[in-house]
Amino acid sequence: MNFSALDTCAFVGYFLIVAFVAGVAGRREREAADYFLAGRNLPWWVIGVSLIASSLSTEHFVGMAGSSVDFGLAIASYEWMAAITLVVVARWFLPKFLSMGITTMPQYLEERFDVRSRGFLAFYMILAYVFVAMATVLFGGGLALQTIFGLPLGWGITMLAVFAGAYTAYGGLKAVVWTDLVQGAMLVLGGAITTVVGLRAVGGWDVLRHRAGEKFHTVLPLDHPELPWFGVFFGGLWVANLFYWGCNQFITQRTLAAKDVRQGLYGAVFAAYIKLIIPFIIVIPGIIAWTLYSEELTRSDMAYPLLIQRLLPSGLTGLICAALLAAIMSSLDSMLNSSATIFTVDIYQRHLRPAASQAKLIAVGRLSTVIFLVVAAAWAPVLLNFERVFSYIQEFWGLVTPGVAVVFLGGLFWRRATARAAAWVMALTLPATVGVKLLTPGATFLDQMWLAGLALIFFMVLISRLSPEPERELAMTESAREISTTALLGRDWLFDILCLGVAVLTVALFVVFF
Repeated sequence: MNFSALDTCAFVGYFLIVAFVAGVAGRREREAADYFLAGRNLPWWVIGVSLIASSLSTEHFVGMAGSSVDFGLAIASYEWMAAITLVVVARWFLPKFLSMGITTMPQYLEERFDVRSRGFLAFYMILAYVFVAMATVLFGGGLALQTIFGLPLGWGITMLAVFAGAYTAYGGLKAVVWTDLVQGAMLVLGGAITTVVGLRAVGGWDVLRHRAGEKFHTVLPLDHPELPWFGVFFGGLWVANLFYWGCNQFITQRTLAAKDVRQGLYGAVFAAYIKLIIPFIIVIPGIIAWTLYSEELTRSDMAYPLLIQRLLPSGLTGLICAALLAAIMSSLDSMLNSSATIFTVDIYQRHLRPAASQAKLIAVGRLSTVIFLVVAAAWAPVLLNFERVFSYIQEFWGLVTPGVAVVFLGGLFWRRATARAAAWVMALTLPATVGVKLLTPGATFLDQMWLAGLALIFFMVLISRLSPEPERELAMTESAREISTTALLGRDWLFDILCLGVAVLTVALFVVFF
């Protein structure tokens, strides 16, 4: 692709702005809380934008847009059901996490159960972040750069890894969340422009609905091979979403860094509203690409990059490419920081050097960031062996998601859940998920996650009943003692109205695009 001078300015300007923001935000990191939790001082609007920017990456602009070629608007269920999940997490998960003042999600499991569950979760998360999350982001970004610019896949992966790794290792979470503001604005603006330009090229919304009418259904048959309606509305998607938005370190880390309980809750609900518009700037362009270039799409993951390459006029190309890179950077930096946080806090400090100084913890965080990034970049090209990036992500996350979700749900909502049961469920997670896959080879991964989750719930209840333990009283921070969670949610009518609004809008979208 030949860039005009304006394209080049927009593209280079994006990198310079992100580098400047990261440099300013990441200065003076003297304590671990500054590096890993941005000093616990984030307001709701920063949390909301950062949640969205971190969750959107090449698995969306490349993977989800590519999946829309195969499944149409039904793939938007991941985003719209996520909006409902964010409300659930804001109302019933976050108040308990924030009241304890924890730094990591594995830390919660030790407070609620014991160190065994904490160790299992730390191990699972680091493996999943490196070999699934970060590897797919780097692969998708490299594939996009290859499609748009003709850059070799390995060089594209290396370029992305070096830039994101540099400012993440330097500035920690504070650098991540403040650069997410820039990148979040870029990806929403870029996605919106791509949708508008694509609709003009295809002849407008009505023409698109006419030419691609079969792609505009959100509810697919019960026997659909990827998105059966039961799995979406009642089954495995709930398991995946409750894990991703409620128990996943690289997402919850933003809310754990909130100024107070209220800022964390409002940040999550703000993110829920943004989630509702995401399919219109990611899924719709994928459908447009299929409508215009179906014969040229040798791989569905190329839909969004191909649309950029073929459709955008000079002057906008650089801006949209910058937005695509923003999606990559905003997720990659979050995963890197969260992996380093889990390793430093839950493994290094907890088991190896309990008395480590603040400076030492920051140094270990930076070193582990670099190591994890190098491993993920080396693994990324392996994804060429998989047909769709989005399917790879869902399949492999599904190996650990059911067990983690069951343990957290038991810990949060069932007082009789025991430490022994939690440890056994975590230990049985991989055998259970792999076993279900082997026993049900024809089932969708959503149904497989649902069945594995039911089996692990059975083990949680059975072991807890057979070996009861005394209830543990969880520690609470001073701010939590001053602000009763029940009182907060009971008298905050605006919060209740905003939560109800998310539910109503989500139902309306599914009805309109039934």
